[in-house]
Amino acid sequence: VVRQLHELLWYLTEALGLPAAAPVHPELRKALEHTERLTRQGPEELAALDVAAHRQEVNVLLLRTSELVRAGATGQGKGKGKGKGKAKGKDRRGADLIGARLRGADLRGASLRGAYLIAADLTGADLRDADLIGADLRDADLTDADLTGAFFLTQPQVNAARGGSGTRLPASVTRPAHWTAAR
Repeated sequence: VVRQLHELLWYLTEALGLPAAAPVHPELRKALEHTERLTRQGPEELAALDVAAHRQEVNVLLLRTSELVRAGATGQGKGKGKGKGKAKGKDRRGADLIGARLRGADLRGASLRGAYLIAADLTGADLRDADLIGADLRDADLTDADLTGAFFLTQPQVNAARGGSGTRLPASVTRPAHWTAAR
């Protein structure tokens, strides 16, 4: 329960640092404060807590955050990356991309929430400003991929992937030591 609450704290804190999400910052702050209060409850209260219901409430705000951030992402919109409309094919929530060949793919501003990217070849892919909440990156090849500005990406996700010195990561995560060891 506490691990799940701390994961929500991570996402809420990150969302508050995203300027494009400013319209929902007041609601995000309230959700952050409420979640922090929940983490300070005693064992009996924590055991009785409906974490799934709280996660669902927070997820509504995180989805809105994602929409706001991705709407302004490079590559979004109609035509050749102009405008602020919804980009065709950019919503890959929950997609089964296991082992997919996405070498050099333009995934700027994509929603990859909960996508299965296990062992996917994302070599040189452009994942700038992509929503990666819950994406399964186990054994995904991120060599030379650009994840600059990718959000809701956690250290365990990065640790489970493969990458190299040319992989560009957001400041919220660190380059795993094993990336440079065996290349």
